Amino acid sequence: MAVLKVIELMSNSSESWEDATQKAVSQASKTIKNIKSVYVQDQSAMVSGDRVTEYRVNVKITFEVE
Repeated sequence: MAVLKVIELMSNSSESWEDATQKAVSQASKTIKNIKSVYVQDQSAMVSGDRVTEYRVNVKITFEVE
């Protein structure tokens, strides 16, 4: 039987929500093994003038506990 743990992270990117999500997974994988999934809980963006300047995501990362 596998035991899974879920952590919540926030990440940002100047490119896209997908890039912000990938950055969260990449950073988490430096210290966490066995990542199984990522769930994007919330998305938001910062705006300056008429341009989106930053994409933000709140994600839940699930990994298997050894």
